[in-house]
Amino acid sequence: QVQLVESGGGLVQAGGSLRLSCAASGTIFSINTMGWYRQAPGKQRELVATITGSGSTNYADSVKGRFTISRDNAKNSEYLQMNSLKPEDTAVYYCNADIRVYQWQNNFHSYWGQGTQVTVSS
Repeated sequence: QVQLVESGGGLVQAGGSLRLSCAASGTIFSINTMGWYRQAPGKQRELVATITGSGSTNYADSVKGRFTISRDNAKNSEYLQMNSLKPEDTAVYYCNADIRVYQWQNNFHSYWGQGTQVTVSS
Protein backbone atom coordinates (compact mmCIF):
# COMPACT_ATOMS: atom_id res chain seq x y z
CA GLN A 1 0.00 0.00 0.00
CA VAL A 2 1.35 3.38 -1.01
CA GLN A 3 1.21 6.36 1.31
CA LEU A 4 2.21 9.98 0.78
CA VAL A 5 2.88 11.96 3.92
CA GLU A 6 3.35 15.74 3.89
CA SER A 7 5.06 17.85 6.52
CA GLY A 8 6.25 21.41 6.98
CA GLY A 9 3.05 23.44 6.94
CA GLY A 10 2.27 26.10 9.49
CA LEU A 11 1.61 29.75 10.20
CA VAL A 12 3.94 32.39 8.77
CA GLN A 13 3.82 36.14 8.27
CA ALA A 14 3.58 37.64 4.81
CA GLY A 15 7.01 37.76 3.21
CA GLY A 16 8.18 34.71 5.11
CA SER A 17 9.18 31.25 3.93
CA LEU A 18 8.15 27.66 4.47
CA ARG A 19 9.42 24.36 3.10
CA LEU A 20 7.00 21.51 2.53
CA SER A 21 8.14 17.91 2.28
CA CYS A 22 6.36 14.83 0.98
CA ALA A 23 7.60 11.27 1.32
CA ALA A 24 6.13 8.30 -0.51
CA SER A 25 6.33 4.93 1.22
CA GLY A 26 5.14 1.38 0.64
CA THR A 27 5.57 -0.85 -2.38
CA ILE A 28 6.94 1.39 -5.13
CA PHE A 29 8.61 0.35 -8.38
CA SER A 30 8.96 3.82 -9.87
CA ILE A 31 7.59 7.35 -9.61
CA ASN A 32 6.89 9.53 -12.61
CA THR A 33 5.62 13.07 -12.17
CA MET A 34 5.29 14.52 -8.68
CA GLY A 35 3.45 17.68 -7.83
CA TRP A 36 1.97 20.04 -5.31
CA TYR A 37 -1.61 21.29 -5.36
CA ARG A 38 -3.51 23.57 -3.02
CA GLN A 39 -7.09 24.25 -2.05
CA ALA A 40 -8.23 27.42 -0.36
CA PRO A 41 -11.59 27.63 1.47
CA GLY A 42 -14.45 27.83 -1.00
CA LYS A 43 -12.20 27.28 -3.99
CA GLN A 44 -11.30 24.36 -6.21
CA ARG A 45 -8.02 22.51 -5.84
CA GLU A 46 -5.41 24.06 -8.12
CA LEU A 47 -2.01 23.13 -9.44
CA VAL A 48 0.96 24.77 -7.76
CA ALA A 49 3.93 23.01 -9.34
CA THR A 50 5.00 19.73 -10.89
CA ILE A 51 8.31 18.01 -11.52
CA THR A 52 8.94 15.08 -13.84
CA GLY A 53 11.21 12.15 -13.18
CA SER A 54 13.92 13.83 -15.26
CA GLY A 55 13.58 17.08 -13.32
CA SER A 56 11.53 19.26 -15.67
CA THR A 57 9.39 21.68 -13.70
CA ASN A 58 6.15 23.56 -14.26
CA TYR A 59 4.66 26.28 -12.07
CA ALA A 60 1.39 28.14 -11.73
CA ASP A 61 1.80 31.76 -12.80
CA SER A 62 0.85 32.91 -9.31
CA VAL A 63 3.89 31.24 -7.70
CA LYS A 64 6.56 31.62 -10.40
CA GLY A 65 9.71 33.18 -9.03
CA ARG A 66 8.64 32.56 -5.42
CA PHE A 67 8.21 28.77 -5.13
CA THR A 68 10.68 26.03 -6.07
CA ILE A 69 9.80 22.37 -6.44
CA SER A 70 12.44 19.67 -6.14
CA ARG A 71 12.68 15.94 -5.58
CA ASP A 72 15.01 13.29 -4.24
CA ASN A 73 14.43 10.11 -6.22
CA ALA A 74 16.52 8.01 -3.84
CA LYS A 75 14.18 8.97 -1.01
CA ASN A 76 10.94 8.93 -3.05
CA SER A 77 10.39 12.46 -1.82
CA GLU A 78 9.52 15.87 -3.12
CA TYR A 79 9.80 19.33 -1.65
CA LEU A 80 8.28 22.77 -2.12
CA GLN A 81 10.32 25.76 -1.03
CA MET A 82 7.96 28.72 -0.65
CA ASN A 83 9.44 32.20 -0.36
CA SER A 84 7.89 35.66 -0.27
CA LEU A 85 4.63 34.16 0.92
CA LYS A 86 1.44 36.14 0.51
CA PRO A 87 -1.90 35.89 2.35
CA GLU A 88 -3.43 34.55 -0.87
CA ASP A 89 -1.11 31.53 -0.60
CA THR A 90 -3.14 30.38 2.41
CA ALA A 91 -4.54 26.94 1.64
CA VAL A 92 -4.27 23.24 2.34
CA TYR A 93 -1.36 21.95 0.28
CA TYR A 94 -1.48 18.42 -1.12
CA CYS A 95 1.31 16.39 -2.63
CA ASN A 96 0.64 14.11 -5.55
CA ALA A 97 2.66 11.42 -7.27
CA ASP A 98 2.16 9.15 -10.26
CA ILE A 99 3.42 5.81 -9.04
CA ARG A 100 4.00 2.44 -10.64
CA VAL A 101 3.69 -0.03 -7.78
CA TYR A 102 4.81 -3.24 -9.50
CA GLN A 103 7.22 -3.78 -12.38
CA TRP A 104 4.60 -5.74 -14.32
CA GLN A 105 2.14 -2.84 -14.28
CA ASN A 106 1.82 -0.84 -17.49
CA ASN A 107 0.28 2.29 -15.95
CA PHE A 108 1.09 4.81 -13.28
CA HIS A 109 -1.60 5.53 -10.71
CA SER A 110 -2.12 8.87 -9.00
CA TYR A 111 -1.74 9.05 -5.22
CA TRP A 112 -2.45 11.94 -2.87
CA GLY A 113 -1.24 12.97 0.55
CA GLN A 114 -3.57 13.99 3.34
CA GLY A 115 -2.76 17.68 3.05
CA THR A 116 -0.93 20.19 5.21
CA GLN A 117 -2.25 23.61 6.19
CA VAL A 118 -0.32 26.72 5.21
CA THR A 119 -1.56 29.98 6.68
CA VAL A 120 0.00 33.32 5.76
CA SER A 121 -0.94 36.28 7.94
CA SER A 122 -0.88 39.84 6.70
